[in-house]
Formats: sequence, C-alpha cells, structure tokens
Amino acid sequence: MQKIMKAPAKINLTLDVTGKRQDGYHDVEMIMTTVDLADRIHLTPLDENRIAIEVTKGYVPSNENNLAYQAVQALKKRTGIRRGVSIFIDKQIPVSAGLAGGSTDAAAVLRGLNDIWELGLTLEELADVGLEIGSDVPFCVHGGTAIARGRGEKLEFLPAPPPCWVVMVKPQMGVSTKEIYGRLKLSDIKHPDTKGMVEAIVNHDFAGICQRLENVMESVTFQIHPEVKTIKERMVAFGSDGVVMSGSGPTIFGLTQNQSRAERLYNSLKGFIDQVYVVRLLGNKHG
Repeated sequence: MQKIMKAPAKINLTLDVTGKRQDGYHDVEMIMTTVDLADRIHLTPLDENRIAIEVTKGYVPSNENNLAYQAVQALKKRTGIRRGVSIFIDKQIPVSAGLAGGSTDAAAVLRGLNDIWELGLTLEELADVGLEIGSDVPFCVHGGTAIARGRGEKLEFLPAPPPCWVVMVKPQMGVSTKEIYGRLKLSDIKHPDTKGMVEAIVNHDFAGICQRLENVMESVTFQIHPEVKTIKERMVAFGSDGVVMSGSGPTIFGLTQNQSRAERLYNSLKGFIDQVYVVRLLGNKHG
C-alpha cells in the first residue's frame, strides 16, 4: 500500500531569541504558520527491513543525512518495529531556505508511517519522536499556526491567520542556521511584538499582522548577505503589505490579500531572481 503525504513549508511571522541555553541551543519565541508550497512524499512498504530514499533534486542527500531517513530510524527505535520503507521525495521546497523543508519531510514520514504501520501514536507522541531529529519537526508534525518556545518544541496553537497570498523569494545562496545563531548578539536584539501579533491573528487583523512581521535574525543575515536585504527593500517598494525574512533566511516573503498585486510582485521579482513562488497561506493543523 503506497501512501502519498503532503509536506508543507512553514514561514515565520515573528522570530525572537530570548536567551542562550546550557545545551548550546538558543531559547526562541516565534510564531510559525504553514503555506501551500509543499513537497510530496511517496511511502511504499518494503518486505525487507531497510530504508531506501530517492529524491528528485540531486543535491538533496538520499542517505542517513536526510531528515526523512532519520525519521524512520527514530520511529523504529521508539516502537521496536522491524519493517522497511521506500521513500520518494518530490522536492518543491527550496533547500537551506528558512522554510523547514527537511523538517516537514521528516514530519510527513512520521505521520505516514504511523498510518501504514498502524502504530496508533498520537500527534503529540509523533512530535516527541520528531524532536530527536530537529527543533522544527514537532511543529511540522502538527502543522497549522503556533507560538513555538524553548528550542522550538513547546507549542501553543493559534487560529489560522486571515487568508492571503504569500510571495516568496529564495536567493541563490543557502544560509547556515548555526552560523547565523553564532553571530547573533543578544544584547543588540530588538524584540518583536509577539503578544501584539497573537492578538492580530486572533482578531483576523491582516493589517496588524503585516505591521508586526519581525525577525531578529535579519540583521545578521543581511550583514553577511546584503543581497537579501536588497530583496526585502524591493518587495516593500513593489507594494507588498508586509515583508520579512523566514527563519535564518535567506527566503524573504511578502503578504498581500490582493491576487493581482501578488502577481505583479511575482513578475517584478522573477526578472532578476530565479526562485519566486506565489502560494496561499494554509494556517490550519493537519487532520
């Protein structure tokens, strides 16, 4: 029985860093939501106890370095199950982009194998397995819209923001999350208005959401890659209602409720950047 899973990307409406932890990670407080840019994961059970991975993009690893592979290993270790699976990843989400592309693939594998192998685990239990793989995996297991705290694993779910178009621009370079966190000076941070963003989401206040988009990583990423800052400035100039960087970057996204404006933004940006996407906000949890 083959199962096909949708693995949507996430964007950060806010991203705040509140401190450094003893385990080397940072404490974060960020609001994430899902968008309709998604990988498709094809899961096929195998008779023998092995993991096979095939990916449509050659630069994405197809071995134990792939988070989807690690998800199978973690699930087998947690449950003691001795079965195999073949995973085909139709990759649509850009890599090293601040969109949780690897994490959402791992989350989709956990949800899909829970069904195929009839494990009966809850989303909370799958999210717990996912935390062994990466900080964004628990959110991606649930999907929807949430405040994430701690390393990103403590989730407080919110209603979906009002429907809108999301124009996403991914420059050519990838960004190392570890390097960006390493260069971040906690004393220099201007903290986002997370509480105000929550109120705007709850009240379906689109203008309020756009006004409060903020990411403390921007200053560091912009310093290393000035072209990312240029993209943000162009998106503002081209008429996006709100613009911010997702994750540690380098993807910049803009929000608008006007489809023709979204299309104009796309056409304006596509002239000088290859990877531009226009998608809808999803914002609702997985069923």
